[in-house]
Amino acid sequence: MELRRTRSLKVVLLLIILCTAFCENDLDSNFCGTWRHGNGPLSLKVNLSSGCSGISISANKSSLSINGQLTSYCRRVEELDLNQFGLHLEEDSDFCVYWEPLLDQLKLEVAGKNLILCWPGTLRELCCTDLSPGTNTAEVKYGIFNGRVKNDPLSSKIHTAYNFDGRYTNCKELCEQANQGNLQNNMLAEHPCTQRTVVGMPKGFRGHNITSQVLGDKSAEPAATVYLPPALKQAATNMSKAVCTFFTNNSLFQEVHKKSHTEVKILNIVVEITVAKEIIKDLSEPIRINFHHDVIPKGRSRKCVSWDTRKDPLLVNWVADGCETQQKGPDHTECLCNHLTYFTVLVEMEPRPVRHLLALTIITYLGCAASAISCVALIVYLFRKRRQQKEQSTAIHLGLAVSLAFLALLFFFTGILANVNGESVCPWVGAILHYWLLSSLTWMGIEVFHTFWLVYLVFTPSPKPYIWHLVGFVLPALPVIVLAAVGDIYGLREVMQTQDPSDPYLMCWMKTNNKAFLAHCFTTMTVLVLLVLSGFVMLCQVYMQIRTRDEWRERRVAFLSIWGLSCLFGSTWGLTFLNFNPLSEVVLFLSCILNSFQGFFLMLRFCLLGRMRKQGGGSSLGSTSSGSTRQHMLSAQEKSYKG
Repeated sequence: MELRRTRSLKVVLLLIILCTAFCENDLDSNFCGTWRHGNGPLSLKVNLSSGCSGISISANKSSLSINGQLTSYCRRVEELDLNQFGLHLEEDSDFCVYWEPLLDQLKLEVAGKNLILCWPGTLRELCCTDLSPGTNTAEVKYGIFNGRVKNDPLSSKIHTAYNFDGRYTNCKELCEQANQGNLQNNMLAEHPCTQRTVVGMPKGFRGHNITSQVLGDKSAEPAATVYLPPALKQAATNMSKAVCTFFTNNSLFQEVHKKSHTEVKILNIVVEITVAKEIIKDLSEPIRINFHHDVIPKGRSRKCVSWDTRKDPLLVNWVADGCETQQKGPDHTECLCNHLTYFTVLVEMEPRPVRHLLALTIITYLGCAASAISCVALIVYLFRKRRQQKEQSTAIHLGLAVSLAFLALLFFFTGILANVNGESVCPWVGAILHYWLLSSLTWMGIEVFHTFWLVYLVFTPSPKPYIWHLVGFVLPALPVIVLAAVGDIYGLREVMQTQDPSDPYLMCWMKTNNKAFLAHCFTTMTVLVLLVLSGFVMLCQVYMQIRTRDEWRERRVAFLSIWGLSCLFGSTWGLTFLNFNPLSEVVLFLSCILNSFQGFFLMLRFCLLGRMRKQGGGSSLGSTSSGSTRQHMLSAQEKSYKG
C-alpha cells in the first residue's frame, strides 16, 4: 500500500513539474453572453481595483455590473447610462468582456460599441491571468444566459452572475511567452509587450530623446522617436518624471473607422506620454514625435491625432486638436503636439481629395462676393418696383434675393472664420450656413410652385406674401434647430486637396461623422432632389405652354426665358448629381461657377428684362417671366371662351 502511494505521489509530482515547464498562461481572456433585461432605464455599474482575486460579471433587470480585483493599477468606480446605445429598445443584448493582462486593458463590447473600462497601460511586474470559472448563481428571470469563455459554452440557463478566479503570473515571462508565439508564426515585425521608458526631469532639464525598439530588420529606422522639450519640465510643477510608452498592434486603437463614413486607419504604433498626477497642455515648445512607417501612397491624406482620455474616457476618439502634421517623406511623419496623452498618425484609406482646390476656392470667393453685391442691388431694385407695381411675384423674388445674399456672404467668410477660431465658432456658423442654404433652396422651390400656379391656376388667387415668408424663412429653421439640438453635426470641416493632403481647406459646415452624413442626406440632398426634379418638369411645362408665342421666334428671347427661369428654379444645382467620371472635373468647375455666381446671374436676368422692356416700349416682350406667362395664359383663356 505504501509503495502504491509513493508511486502515485511521484506521478503527481511529475505532472506538476511538466505543467510548470510546458503549460502556457492565458495571454488574454474573454467572456461573452446575452443579457436579458427590462425595457426601462439601463445602466452599467463598474467597481474595479488592483489585485488578482478575480472578477464577477452580474446582471439584473436594470443593470449590468463588472466588479472585482483584476488589474495592476487601474481603479474605476462608476455608473454609466446604457440607454444612449439603444439597449432599452430590445429585451436581450449581446455583450463581451475582454481582458488583456499584458496591457492591463479591460473593455466591454455592447451594442456595437467598445467601452474602455481600463485604458492600455505599461508592463508591470505581476499580471493577473489564467481566469478560471468559479461558482455561478441560481437560475433567475433576468440575468445572463448563453455564457461562454473563448467560445466554450458554460451554461445556456439564465444566471445572475458569473464568477472567475485569477492567478498572478510574472509579466516578463508572460511577455516572452507571447513573443515566442509570434516568432513561431514568423511575426517578426510585431512585439506583444509595451516598451516603457521613465525620463527624469531634474532642475535644468534640457530635453530628452526616446527611441522605440527596432523590430525585424535591425538596420531599419525605429518605429517612433520622441523628443521631450525643456518646456515640459516647466509645465510639470509637482512631478519630475515623465513616462513614455510605445504600443504596437493594439486593435483597440483601430476603433476610429467606426466613427466616420470615410474609411481610415491608424498606424500600428501608438505613443503615450504622461506625467503622473499632472494635466499638461498648451506647451510653449511642442513635443516632437517622429513616426517611421510603411510608404503611404500619394493622394492619401494623413494627419497627427491624439486621444484625450479625459474628454472621451469610454470611447476611442482620435482628434487633430493640439497637433501639427509635418510630412517628411512618404514613409516619415513628424507630429508637433502641445499636450500629453496617446498619439499616432491617422491615414485615410479611401480618399477622395479635391483636385484643383485652389482654383475652385478662388472661383467660389469671387462668385460669392459678386453674388452678395448683386443680390443687395437686386433687393433695392425689387423694393422700388414693389412700391410701383403690386405684383405678388415681386415678394417671392425678394425672398430669394435675401436668402442668396446671406448665403453668399456667409459662405465667403466661412473659410476665414474656420481658420481664426474654428472649434468654437464653426458649430454656430455651420448651422446658420445650413439654414440659409435650405432657405435659398426653399425659395427656389416657391418660384417653381408660383410659376405652376400662374400657368395652371390662372383664375385662382395665389397665397398671400406672408404665407410665402413663413415657408421660405421659418420652415428651413425647423430641421436646423433639431440637428443643432441633437449635437455633433455642425463643426469644423476639412476639405483635402490632391496636391498637398496635409494642408486641407478649412470651412464651417457639417462634420464627417455618420450622424452628420445622414443629416446631410435627409435634409439638404432631399430638398435638392425635389427642387431639381420639380424645376426641370416646370421648365418643360412652361416651354410647352408658351413656345408658340411670337416673341419666342427670336432665339435670344427663347434663350433668355429658359435661362432666366433656370436661375429662379435653381436648376443648375442639378449638376451636383453629375459629378462622376469621366466628366467630374468639367462638372465640378461648371457647378462651382454657376452656383457661386447665381446671385449675379439673377441680377443680370432682371437687368436684361428691364432693358428688353424699354426696347419693347413696355410690351409683354420685356415683362418678367412669371408675369408674361400669366398674361399669355389669360389671353389664351379669353380666346377659348370667345371661341
